[in-house]
Amino acid sequence: MRLHNRGVRQDVRELGALLGEVLEGQTSRKAFETVESCRREAIDYRSGELDSREPLVSELEGLSPHQQRIVARAFTTYFELINLAEERERVRSIRTESEEGTLSDSLETAAEELGEADVETVEQVLSDVLIEPTFTAHPTEARRKTVKSKLRRISTLLERLDEHLLTEKEKGQIWRDIDAEVTSLWQTPQVRNRQPEVEDEARNVQWYLENTLFDVVGEVYDELADAIDEEVPGNLDIPKLFEFRSWAGSDRDGNPYVTPEVTANTLERQRSVVLEQYREQLKRLSGVLSQDGSRIDVGSEFEAALEADRERLPGSARTAEERYPGEPYRQKLKLMRARLERVGDVRPGGYDDVDELLSDLEIIAKSLRANGGESVVDAHVDPIRRQVATFGFSLASLDLREHQQKHTDAIAEALDGEGIDYHALSEDERVEFLTDAIMQENTVVDLAETDGLSDDSERVLTLFDNLAEWQSEYGVEAIDTYCISMTDEPSHVLEVLFLADQAGVVSLPEHCGIDVVPLLETEYALSGARRIMGTLFENEAYSQAIEARDRTQEIMLGYSDSNKENGFLAANWSLYKNQRRLGEICDDFDVKMRLFHGRGGSISRGGGPMNEALLALPNSTVTGQVKFTEQGEAIAEKYGNPRIAERNIEQMLNAQLRSRLHAIEQPEEEVHEEWIDAMETMADAARQEYRDLLESDGFVQYFEQATPITVIEDLDLGSRPASRSGERTVEDLRAIPWVFSWTQSRCILPGWYALATGVDAYLEDGGSVETLQEMYDEWAFFRTTLDNAALSLSRTELEIAQQYADLADDDLRERFFPRVSEEYERASELVKTIGQRDELHTRDWLGENLERRNPYVDPLNIIQTYLLDRTHRTDVEERTLRLTVKGVAAGMKNTG
Repeated sequence: MRLHNRGVRQDVRELGALLGEVLEGQTSRKAFETVESCRREAIDYRSGELDSREPLVSELEGLSPHQQRIVARAFTTYFELINLAEERERVRSIRTESEEGTLSDSLETAAEELGEADVETVEQVLSDVLIEPTFTAHPTEARRKTVKSKLRRISTLLERLDEHLLTEKEKGQIWRDIDAEVTSLWQTPQVRNRQPEVEDEARNVQWYLENTLFDVVGEVYDELADAIDEEVPGNLDIPKLFEFRSWAGSDRDGNPYVTPEVTANTLERQRSVVLEQYREQLKRLSGVLSQDGSRIDVGSEFEAALEADRERLPGSARTAEERYPGEPYRQKLKLMRARLERVGDVRPGGYDDVDELLSDLEIIAKSLRANGGESVVDAHVDPIRRQVATFGFSLASLDLREHQQKHTDAIAEALDGEGIDYHALSEDERVEFLTDAIMQENTVVDLAETDGLSDDSERVLTLFDNLAEWQSEYGVEAIDTYCISMTDEPSHVLEVLFLADQAGVVSLPEHCGIDVVPLLETEYALSGARRIMGTLFENEAYSQAIEARDRTQEIMLGYSDSNKENGFLAANWSLYKNQRRLGEICDDFDVKMRLFHGRGGSISRGGGPMNEALLALPNSTVTGQVKFTEQGEAIAEKYGNPRIAERNIEQMLNAQLRSRLHAIEQPEEEVHEEWIDAMETMADAARQEYRDLLESDGFVQYFEQATPITVIEDLDLGSRPASRSGERTVEDLRAIPWVFSWTQSRCILPGWYALATGVDAYLEDGGSVETLQEMYDEWAFFRTTLDNAALSLSRTELEIAQQYADLADDDLRERFFPRVSEEYERASELVKTIGQRDELHTRDWLGENLERRNPYVDPLNIIQTYLLDRTHRTDVEERTLRLTVKGVAAGMKNTG
């Protein structure tokens, strides 16, 4: 069976040719020939036909500013189009392998593994698993929304060419439409002329939830149900397995623009969107459930529910009976739509909560089954039930987040009026005071009284003052999590519980309306995990809060800042060890742990294949519930195309089902003591080398001169500032621009630096390569860590990085670039030796990808370094420089 009409090479070739035609038509023949000349020289050098890049460098540097801008725009647009071609190829692979039954990490393979266990174990696995992707608005999406919309339209047209049977005339019409979109894309500004607002970011996240995931999730449930039925005896119910969450519109850490008004608007907009989706789904269902009431018995439960709705909404009931006489299901669905319209409305009769809607859908399903309509339920009712269970009335629950210092300062300022010097209290005294304040019946501070407070403290108190209103209006589940950045002490967690208590969101021991989530990201916090969490679990107030939250503690691990602080290898080992340690602590106190992995898009920020990451987690930490961030350009890449979104969710679910099964069967994975000792030696040496590099005199200046960090800080990528205080230090710089800058210079140092130093230290200490090879073969953590480093090493181009290093002062360049280069060369050699392979990476597609992309990224890097080296740039040159950053990001398919 032929599934597709095209291939990636044809897509790349024809899109490239079309771009050339548009380029010539929109500029000139001379401009087209200039771009073609640069393209050929870049390819010839990469293929070995030219001995030097000098002809390419000379040509690009000799162009006028206007010509350089055209070249930069041409290559940037090329990557935007080629990314679509590669996305289409990924869809082809998914469909082809699915048809052939060779798709790895599928739900069928997960079900086969579950089928080898007893039914009770399978039921426990399904009951335990809850996957919570959490979308964040971190500033890593380099493309404008307008540009993304045009590219999405081109993607849809490519899909029609590839998957539909078309006449030549129809193909011509599609290419005409693609031509129009590419022309419009060329004429559209690539660079934002304003910083995006927080609500822009919230709408962006909402788009993927509304337009892709809302439909895709139901399909994944259907596939799993079919696979489980095939492999596991009995008729098992598939419970809720996914819940989507968001930080967009609620993450206040370092972003003064996230106001209570923004959060309230986000909550209202998301509820409106999801309710409209349900109304549309019920309207479509009404088209199916046209059964004649005189020919079936709908059952007493259905009759009672319909009669209750008639009493609740008499006017709507009369309309329903007139429109659908003798059609009870349609009458019921009409009244259900009316109730949805009244959610959050001043009119009575609306659904009080999502459980009432689910109950109505269950009543309809039971009635249909009793009348032989099992297939109707499977095809039309169950998908809606799963959507409602997954998305609730909130679409995505919001997590609040703020830096711990803001809470401390706000409480101190508020208590100052009560004659209490909170800042002067020791940690033990703070814990004691906060505990007593939470446990007493009367409030201590008036959150509405903010006169005389600093702006930051007023923001904190006002937020908590609004929280109770939001939960009352939108439901507790709409905004029930509070994450604390840079948590270092138990008091940092109790401060949030105290503020929530003052707001009436917490009333112990009966009610705790919020999960308080410490974000452990510094080495001090991670190594002090038992001190922090043990103190909390033993605390009178906090233990009652945990009891009220189903004895579940969510703990967030910060991958980004941990990596920036300790380096790639040491950070990965620290996170692995501390996950195990946190699991032990929670077990000691009989608390269920839900780890929240603060992963970024890049390898150095915890990125990489999600399914591999989930399978590499320590068994003792796999409780079934898992939460992780999805950020920036990774959201568009994973969830922009429905088939790719479905595949990503399928892989997550495959990994989590299998991981939970393994954890039940073997609660503590077997890790040889020799391996742990090896990792300790490697991590210690790697951390020392990494810290020595960052703390070396002049390194910050080298970073500033040898990467485009100063340009990136002004790019208007997101609503949040690039640094926490505006200081030029590595510690103060946010992890995203730190990684983004190195990625632009093609020296992806955060993803591999000090790996070689660590391994060599182990070998010099008497370790063996054979042991490392055994660790790679048999230990998922070590294999995933090394493979991720290999991805960063593969994408690093030292020859291009040399051009950026040449921008630095001579003494800085000579001090740092050889050191970085030597580490890279040795790391590359060791990765291949340990993995017992000839290439750095193990993925064939990556080699093809790099071969196709590298020649086209090079001209953008050359123009970028040329412009960075100019002390005075014209407005045209400044815009071109910013455009090269977008182009390199598109070419690398990664920012931060």
